[in-house]
Amino acid sequence: MKRVKLIVAYDGTEYCGWQVQPNGITVEGVLNQHLSELLREPIQVIGASRTDAGVHALGNVAVFNTSARMPAEKISYALNTRLPADIRIQDSREVPPDFHPRFCETRKTYEYLILNRKFPDPTKRLYSLFYYYPLDVEAMQRAADMLVGTHDFKSLCTAKPEVENTVRTIYSCEVLPEGEMIRIRIRGNGFLYNMVRIIVGTLIRIGSGYYPADHMEKILEAKDRQAAGETAPAHGLTLVKIEYPESEGSLQPLA
Repeated sequence: MKRVKLIVAYDGTEYCGWQVQPNGITVEGVLNQHLSELLREPIQVIGASRTDAGVHALGNVAVFNTSARMPAEKISYALNTRLPADIRIQDSREVPPDFHPRFCETRKTYEYLILNRKFPDPTKRLYSLFYYYPLDVEAMQRAADMLVGTHDFKSLCTAKPEVENTVRTIYSCEVLPEGEMIRIRIRGNGFLYNMVRIIVGTLIRIGSGYYPADHMEKILEAKDRQAAGETAPAHGLTLVKIEYPESEGSLQPLA
């Protein structure tokens, strides 16, 4: 028996999120099906990040146990010949049997794209949020800087009864103008439910002048979801990568 880790990229448009559910097609469900058929044994993957419906990924991580003789590094090639075109394995390798993608120290990087122009671009509609009102990128960056560090992010998440600790550490939060596109890149040790999308919605309010930049500090202090902005739509969000600093060779080197 060996444990295999996959780095999984997918376009989340047609999926009801990552996690298996009874009434919808999910990324996890598709992986389980095709791995089971490939390896000729029941396979259930464990994902590092349970992305929501419509969210994309370049580097989500999943592990599974198998008794198949196929070398771990070959599984990615074989699996990609079976998967639908909107899911592709970027890497497969054997990891220690106690490696768990959710119960290790991690650093996750997400990006959110905002198309800030007068009219929508239909070719970008599945991967970015269209916003017609001009946004003040400098004000958004000043507000984003206030998120860096260890804070209680209770104001910037959707509450879940089972989650008692809402303190997280953000290592960086960048607002990057790229022509008509604004890329928000945020890196942290973990994220609460809808946290990145609520941060984006709040930064949009600041960029549009609804709040001043320094209002972000008051939002954090309030520890009240009603103090922050809207939850930005899922389709603009991509999980870029997950890093495991304590696991040698388990993922990409830290940037």
